[in-house]
Amino acid sequence: MKIITNDKLVQRNALIGRYAGMAGLVVLAVGMYISFTQQETGVMYAWICLIIGFALAQFGIYFGNRWGRKPRPYEAITRELKGLDGNYALYHFKTPAAHLLVGPAGVWALFPFYQRGTIVYEKGRWKQKGGGFMLSYLKIFAQEGLGRVDLDVEAGLDSLKKYLSKKLPEDAVPEVQVAILFTNEQAVIEADDAPYPTIPVGKLKDLIKKSAKTNPLSLPKAKAVMDAIEMEG
Repeated sequence: MKIITNDKLVQRNALIGRYAGMAGLVVLAVGMYISFTQQETGVMYAWICLIIGFALAQFGIYFGNRWGRKPRPYEAITRELKGLDGNYALYHFKTPAAHLLVGPAGVWALFPFYQRGTIVYEKGRWKQKGGGFMLSYLKIFAQEGLGRVDLDVEAGLDSLKKYLSKKLPEDAVPEVQVAILFTNEQAVIEADDAPYPTIPVGKLKDLIKKSAKTNPLSLPKAKAVMDAIEMEG
């Protein structure tokens, strides 16, 4: 399997996450110091520092979870797909879909999430349940909430389709399939009714192998997609 990663983007965003997180902690510390030492005159400045510091910390968490914390989501995907033959190509941060697999199993847009807890899809909505106080604490100080999975997927999928439509003739644009992956080993998934396959990342290769048998993409068509993605411009 060929693996193509935008390493410059990964390194840049990892640094952004690290420095934003550090800056956030420093500003929070300054705010706390002001609140204790200047209780009468510094209240406004303390609140400003606390707000800015919290925002920087959250910004650092956002970037750190995606590009700093190891194994990074894209590394987990690469690890689980290791062993696929040379007819496959895996692209990280090279197309509008951050993670894209192309090969005999078709074109797969992969959407990784790293949240823990019980991930539930019911009545058309995604929910993150369980975990009690610890999960609530993590959502604020160490981990983003699950958010709107459907909006993330739909936006990425729409952008990818437009991207492929510009690079390929209309009759050569393949169907794009989607897999929603959870990379945290402490995630329990209850999403059998979800609109897209929603699985632990460890089951990704089985899904791909099954697709190669039930819904294959011819090698010439897969190669055309790869060439279009790797074409400059």
